[in-house]
Amino acid sequence: MTYKDTLDPSDWSDFRSQAHRMLDDIMDFTEHIRERPVWQPIPQCIRDIFRQPLPRKPTDLASIHKTFMQDILPFSVGNAHPGFMGWVHGGGTPVGMLAEMLAAGLNSNLGGRDQIPVEVERQVIQWMRELFSFPDTASGLFVTGTSIANLIAILVARTEAIGPDVRRHGIAATNKRLIAYTSAGAHGCIAQAMDLSGIGKDGLRIIPMNDRYQIDISALEQAITNDKNASLTPFLIVGSAGTVDVGAIDNLAAIADIAQRERLRFHIDGAYGALAMLAPDIAPRLSGIERADSIAFDFHKWGQVPYDAGFILVRDGTLHKNTFASPVAYLKREARGMAAGSPWPCDFGPDLSRGFRALKTWFTFQAYGAEKLGKMIAGTCELAQYMKQRIEREPMLELLAPVELNIVCFRYRGEYTDRLNSDIVIAVQESGIAAPSTTTINGHLAIRAAIVNHRTTSDDIDALIEATLSYGNTISRNIQLKSI
Repeated sequence: MTYKDTLDPSDWSDFRSQAHRMLDDIMDFTEHIRERPVWQPIPQCIRDIFRQPLPRKPTDLASIHKTFMQDILPFSVGNAHPGFMGWVHGGGTPVGMLAEMLAAGLNSNLGGRDQIPVEVERQVIQWMRELFSFPDTASGLFVTGTSIANLIAILVARTEAIGPDVRRHGIAATNKRLIAYTSAGAHGCIAQAMDLSGIGKDGLRIIPMNDRYQIDISALEQAITNDKNASLTPFLIVGSAGTVDVGAIDNLAAIADIAQRERLRFHIDGAYGALAMLAPDIAPRLSGIERADSIAFDFHKWGQVPYDAGFILVRDGTLHKNTFASPVAYLKREARGMAAGSPWPCDFGPDLSRGFRALKTWFTFQAYGAEKLGKMIAGTCELAQYMKQRIEREPMLELLAPVELNIVCFRYRGEYTDRLNSDIVIAVQESGIAAPSTTTINGHLAIRAAIVNHRTTSDDIDALIEATLSYGNTISRNIQLKSI
């Protein structure tokens, strides 16, 4: 290989100039995000651009950037926009974007080795121990998102219930039928994790919810008793800190009591809600989270870290390590040199190749501080209460669920209600004004607004309400005319 075969630029000065143009363009996009639609339909001609065959020859970087600006940037899902309220997606920050650029330039593999990037991840782990009042022996790991974090938690619980030999012999070698419990409001990734762990979805008991959309504690206790009487092996309760549909927080302290009494592991899916611990006025609602055996959450949601930055925190670091560590010759550890620094992150999860997700999280906490992040989180909850009040003042709108945190579920009143509200949501999305989503509450289709973005203000809430009323009126009339 000669110098001309390298992938570095032949003219660093020209490359640097183009890089600055690209940075300026994405900065301009972020600074002027409000001037753009939240989302817009993708024309077929744009889709066709991305149906081309494999490029065989080089393309000028400026030309590639132009394609990005014209054909990719305008047609993203729009979660950086303050009017995006469809799903629990963080808005990202300019600081996080720059940190991601630095991490990409460093190109570290955080599977292990003796390197400071691993220490940065360990620093964030220590911060999370502090935030959730976990012991210094607790372990943590960055992953893609809470779906994988929940899977890791279930695998750790499986190891505790059956023993480390399950890694060699598998579930089929034991005479135990493991049973886990979670609420009907839990995220679907819990059932998926039971599937992927080999325990099976039938091993997950879906417990009904109370009128606050929390897990029904009495029903949970009865289910555990029934399974024990049937000679099954209860091993895990999964509580929710911010359910996917309405943002409800289970009674975590009551679940912790049951888990302690029944000798079950207690895991919390806190995908976005767990970070409410940063907000002093909201943190008391999470009482009991400090008693969990493990917590899964995402920095890329309420933490506003750019995607992706999921995290799992496990109280028993030794059990966590025993669930994943796999000594092999090519991962031999040393007391000195690059192979020092054991244990490595790869000892706590399935990935050997891992990006430097910790850097953008570390930058975010350093740049903004925990107090400011907490105020931002509290602010989104205040906006949800503002939205609730606006809905309650509008005769044509109806609130469908309690507003616990930052998610508001409501609907437009009228005939053919589900069809009407579905059409309203699509119309609002296509208008570019706002981007709500839908869910089902007590058998009714609901308009769901998840207020997560740090850029969102009361003006954005007003815009969504006014658009809902306007499109609701128009679509309702059209439906009535068609039914005549």
